Amino acid sequence: MSDPNDFARHRLLLMYKGDISALVMFAQQANGSVCFPDALPALSSPLEEEEFSAAKVSIHPSVLVNQINRLLEFDNDLLRAEAGFCEQIDTPGGIVMVHMARFTLLDPPHRLMQNRECRMRTLPELRGRPPAEMELLRRAYVKMMEG
Repeated sequence: MSDPNDFARHRLLLMYKGDISALVMFAQQANGSVCFPDALPALSSPLEEEEFSAAKVSIHPSVLVNQINRLLEFDNDLLRAEAGFCEQIDTPGGIVMVHMARFTLLDPPHRLMQNRECRMRTLPELRGRPPAEMELLRRAYVKMMEG
């Protein structure tokens, strides 16, 4: 059984990528954050890969996806954890691991997310987010376009 405190040290980016159009969008909460379920703390900054700390025991991203499914009342097959995306963010309270989950829908889930007081946004629409979030979005976009 997973612990609800799993998100104390973990976050998820929720993204959509069109298989035909390659449109990439990210879910944004009403508070503006692209991290789920909570925003990153103020003064957070992404670490470079060579700065990553070795995690002793980590939570598998699918556990986090299952928790988000319950929290947002999604069907269990709506999101899929994206293997290979795990970024470390240095925060005043310690390292936070950010993973990514991809919507498995053919079309962007605009209405679904609006019903949860969230929106689907493209990268240009997300300009002005805190620097740590912008760097996370850049890395996620690169990962999705190269992978």
